[in-house]
Amino acid sequence: MDTSYQTLVLNRLWQAVNVVGIERAFSLLSLDHAQVIYAEDGSFRVFDAGTWFEHCKDLDSQPGNRVVRTINQQVLVPSVLLLRSYDRMLMQEMKFNRQNLLERDDYKCQYCGKKLPTKELNMDHVVPRDRGGGTSWENVVISCIRCNSKKSNRLPKEAGMRLLKEPKRPSRRPFMSSLLGKPMEDTWTHFIQGKQ
Repeated sequence: MDTSYQTLVLNRLWQAVNVVGIERAFSLLSLDHAQVIYAEDGSFRVFDAGTWFEHCKDLDSQPGNRVVRTINQQVLVPSVLLLRSYDRMLMQEMKFNRQNLLERDDYKCQYCGKKLPTKELNMDHVVPRDRGGGTSWENVVISCIRCNSKKSNRLPKEAGMRLLKEPKRPSRRPFMSSLLGKPMEDTWTHFIQGKQ
C-alpha cells in the first residue's frame, strides 16, 4: 500500500477544507462521515462506502491507478471526499511552527532572497528577544545562516540589512498554501481556487 496517497476533502458546499492521508480518508468513508466524489471520468458521481466498493469491483486495474488491496478486492483510493455535514470553511488559526514559517516565506532567506535547503535555513527574530521581540508571525522570519550571523543580535537596520517583506500572519490555511505551485491530482483542480 502506498501511504503517500492523499485525498482532498471538501465541505458539503464542495469547498476544499483539508488534505488527508489514506487511513483518514478510508476512516471518514467507512464511518459514513464522507462520500467519494468520482471525478476521474468527469462525471462527478457521488458514492457512499458500500457503493464505492461495488464500483471499484467493476473497474479494470489501470497502470498508475491509486489502489489498495483488501482481502477480497482492490479498491481505488478516493481522490476527493465530500463531508456529509460540515458546511464551514476550516478557519482554524494557522499554527506557528518552523514548517509553516518555511512555507510562508517560500523557503527563502528574508534578507538575501536565496532559496536554500531547509537544513541551511533557520528562524530569525527581527527584533531580538532580549530587546523585547516576541516569537510570533509578525516578528520571526526565515533566514540563511550567513545572514543570521551577519544580523546577530541587532535590528536589521542596525546591521545594514532590509527584509524582503514585512512578516505577517498567513491568511491561507496551511494545506492550501502548501498545495499552491506544486503538482497535484488532476481531479483536485476543479475544487482548488486559483488552479482552474
